[in-house]
Amino acid sequence: MAKSSSSLCHLISQYRCSTSFGGSFFFLPLSLAISTLVLIFLYNFCTTSKVFTTNENNVYQESSPISSLIQQMIPFSLENAADELFFSPRSSPLSKGSQWSMGNLFGLYGNYANNTEIYHDEDLFQQDYKEMNRSLKIYVYPHTKDDPFANILLPVDYDPKGHYASELYFKKVLSGSHFITQNPSEADLFFMPFSIVEMRHDPRIGPEGMRSFIKQYVYNISQTYPYWNRTGGADHFYVACHSIGRFAMDEVFEAKFNVIQVVCSSSYFVAGYVPHKDASMPQIWPRQGNPPNVDSLKRKQLAFFAGTINSPVRVALLQVWGNDTAIFAHFGRLETPDADQLLDAKFCLHVKGFEVNTARVVDAIYYGCVPVILANHYDLPFTDILNWESFSVVVHYLDIPVLKNILQRISLEEYSILQRNTLKVRKHFQWNDPPLDYDAFYMTMYELWLRRSSVKVN
Repeated sequence: MAKSSSSLCHLISQYRCSTSFGGSFFFLPLSLAISTLVLIFLYNFCTTSKVFTTNENNVYQESSPISSLIQQMIPFSLENAADELFFSPRSSPLSKGSQWSMGNLFGLYGNYANNTEIYHDEDLFQQDYKEMNRSLKIYVYPHTKDDPFANILLPVDYDPKGHYASELYFKKVLSGSHFITQNPSEADLFFMPFSIVEMRHDPRIGPEGMRSFIKQYVYNISQTYPYWNRTGGADHFYVACHSIGRFAMDEVFEAKFNVIQVVCSSSYFVAGYVPHKDASMPQIWPRQGNPPNVDSLKRKQLAFFAGTINSPVRVALLQVWGNDTAIFAHFGRLETPDADQLLDAKFCLHVKGFEVNTARVVDAIYYGCVPVILANHYDLPFTDILNWESFSVVVHYLDIPVLKNILQRISLEEYSILQRNTLKVRKHFQWNDPPLDYDAFYMTMYELWLRRSSVKVN
């Protein structure tokens, strides 16, 4: 009897311990769920309550209505565009004075005074950069001037111009660089030199025939050479600055997620672009000569944007700040050169249009204007190397209504750091022929070097 009672006590004690131990794990997710509900309630309360806003201190800086003429010229519904971006979908559209952004609610403003280094790791970058210059080898599939598509496959013999010059500059500079090898067994990577820009304007191909052309090109090199077949194209790359280049491999399905894409339209929200496998290249409008000396400039304008209204993001920007005095958001082309405004503004806005990329980012850097990135999901150029938070301000679409507040809260000390770093990175966003150390060509080559395979396939 004593033995049975002793066993019973032992079982009861075991049960109590197990339930106590399990109970702690039961309450852990419960407490997390309660905390989440409290945060959701707090957010809903802030976005619907008038307690946090007054007419005297409205962080949204209410701007004047846009003229009906401009509204007729915009191919979007202003209300719908705003609803999609930052107004609550659960209720009728709220006034901007009662809307709070997530960044404002949780204090997610940048601490730019602590982001002083323009490189993630400068020592590692310098060490790798030397090794890249010493060892990286690229094999370019050969083509002759007699090829019927020589205009698409060979480098240009002139200085490229225009929005998509980066693609042509890269191919031209690479062809005369020390990275080229004529021995495929030495190659780390294989370059398919077709030009998306030239393909678009060739009446034999055009945008509609691009996929078929590239499918045939891949078939030809896979039948003529052994290099594609041994890796499925994983050590091959192509370069494209126009957005349609992102669909280049659509008819070569087995290679679509193998080939390295070096593209300007680098949105990781869109299918077909894979960060870390693919690389982002800056869209650069080439300029002759050295960048202007901006050290002594007195910048009077808080922020500047000018461009076509071709996306809901730009519509929202125009709707909120179209008639503001501190943020100069201009619809269409300016009567004066853009350079005048880029030199007069502290911050220059890059706002997503049809694609996440435009040349405005590099334009801002060139003129020493701190870029403001309003392009969600943009895999920024050279982001593996450069610390973008040290020389730019990245703003979510939801924070368009508080954009002025975000920029005005950046102190003079923080702004000085941002602008100083903007000037430091200018050399990385310029094309030169012949190339100069650390310019856009060498930075793109470094991105490719990071993506080479550590094991060469025999």
